[in-house]
Parts: sequence; structure tokens; C-alpha cells
Amino acid sequence: MPDRRKRATIREVAQATGLSPAAVSYALRGIQTSEETQERVRAAAEELGYEAHPIARALASGRTGQVGLLCGSLGDYWQQSLAIGIGRELLARDRYALIVDAGGDPERELALARRLRDQRVDGLIVQPLDPAAGLWAELAESTPVVSIGDALHGGRAQGEVVFDNRRGVTLALEHLRALGHRRLTVFTPTRASTPDRPADMHVNAEAERLGLRVDLIVAPQSLAGATQVAERVLAGPGRPTAVFCFSDSMAYGVYAVTRELGLDVPGDIAVCGYDNHPMSALLTPPLTTVDWDIDGIVSDAVRLVVDVIDGKPHERRVVREPELRVRASTGDQEL
Repeated sequence: MPDRRKRATIREVAQATGLSPAAVSYALRGIQTSEETQERVRAAAEELGYEAHPIARALASGRTGQVGLLCGSLGDYWQQSLAIGIGRELLARDRYALIVDAGGDPERELALARRLRDQRVDGLIVQPLDPAAGLWAELAESTPVVSIGDALHGGRAQGEVVFDNRRGVTLALEHLRALGHRRLTVFTPTRASTPDRPADMHVNAEAERLGLRVDLIVAPQSLAGATQVAERVLAGPGRPTAVFCFSDSMAYGVYAVTRELGLDVPGDIAVCGYDNHPMSALLTPPLTTVDWDIDGIVSDAVRLVVDVIDGKPHERRVVREPELRVRASTGDQEL
């Protein structure tokens, strides 16, 4: 028969330490007691095999130990890496990530945000599809919210890890222009329902400044979806000489189509991405891309949300600066 020993109770820990059950509860939660008392109580609890029931602990502390992570699209390999990193970083801080996927749908994103709030997550990290949605300001009134990528509507998010998209776009477009490209296609995940995303606006502004003709094309962030869109663009008349993609996953779709059509990268078409996913350096040819330092993003986002949850002083806004990783997919010779 399996060993079904009774779970040790908080009263037994109190008896072993000579403290009241309330004092033991405080010590286990790290509040209103000295560090010496907390260490003594934890040692006794470990020896007795005491484990706080997660539901009881949540009721007592008002916290669940869970942080919601709302991803715009896990079809994007970079966002998959981001989710893995955030999950591991939260676990190292004794929190658990509740990861949900909006699948590239802004309406689904807002529905999932409400559901995470209703499940009483301690905080929410979001990489928004629709940063202009009015819900974010409402959500931040009851739940600590940290955004990644774009600032949220209303300016009430407790933390922001934003990208200097103007600089990232400028680096990519100036690089392509210096190589002689004048007609470009830009793949963006922005839909008609979420217009005026900062990165898209910067593309139009920089294209005008640099004298470039740029076509903004909406494409899914998944490899399969981007491949379908790239096939229509590259197989049709008036093919561009360069494609700039707002995610490396989209660029992978462009690569797939160039192989189907027998096009050379970068001889027939130059390709530039926007994530520096680890796979991008392994492609043939390796992909030129804008690097945002994903490890730094993970560290910043988790630090901000945990500090807000714990009521610690924190910076509200962190701006990530990009670097252009120039590789063979754009070549190094002028046209």
C-alpha cells in the first residue's frame, strides 16, 4: 500500500517552534517577523514536511503566485522563445507563468486579457497586438500590467519594456538603401483593426525621408501564413528587390518561397528580419536582422512585474535599443 502520511499542519510547526500559528504563518510568508524567526520556522516546516496548500496560501496572501503572459502570436518563433524565457525567469522568482496565445487576433487578445484578470493572476505581461485598445487602462486599475514592445493605451500600465522602433526601422531601411535598393516590400502583422502601430508609422516616415518606394503588406507571424503571403508578392509582377519583415518568422516564409521559385538570396532579392532569433544565423544564407536582445527583454519584463507585485520601487519605462546584425541575406555590394 502507498504511504499516505497525513500532511503536517501549521499548528504542528507552531508547537515545534514555540510560536503561535499566526506567527508561523507570518514567518512563512516573510512578513512581520525577524529573519532569524523566519529561518527557524522554515527549518521546522521542512523537517516536519509541512507544505502550504496553494489555495489556502492564495486566500491568506491575496496572491495566486501566477503571472499571466499574453502572447500576440505563438506562431512566431521569437515569441515562443520569449515565452520560454519569461516562464523560466518567473519560476526562478517562485512565480508561475500562465501562458496564453492570442493567435494574431486582436479580439481574442482582449478576451484572454479579461479572462486572465478574472482568474486573479498577480500580474500580467503582454506583447500587445492592439496597444490602442481601451481595455488596457481599465485592466491596469485592478491588475499590475507590464507591456513588451509597444506602450499601452491610457498610459496606466505599471511597466513598459518598449522598443525604439524608429531606430530599428531606420537601421534596416538605411542599410538596404545603401546597397542600392529603392523598391521594398515590408511585411507587417498589423491589421486594419489595429492601425497606426509605431513601427509601421516609422516605415512610412523613413521611406519618405530616404526616397524609397515601400509597400506595406499584412502577413501572419507564423511561418505557414507568411509563406502564403510571400508567394503572392514574389511570384507576381513588379517583384521588389528587397523584403523587410517585422519578424524573423516572416522572413523564413520569404526564404521558403525563394527556394520554390528558384530565386537567389540576396542576388535576386535581399531579405531583412526584425528579431535575431537564434535560427536566423543558421540559415543559408544567414539572415540580416534587427536584434533587440531577448535575454535583456525577459529580464526587464520579469523584474518590472515582480517589483510591482511586491510593492517595490521600480522604473516604469525601459527602452530597448536595437542593433543591426548584418549577414549575407542582404549582401554587401551595391546594385
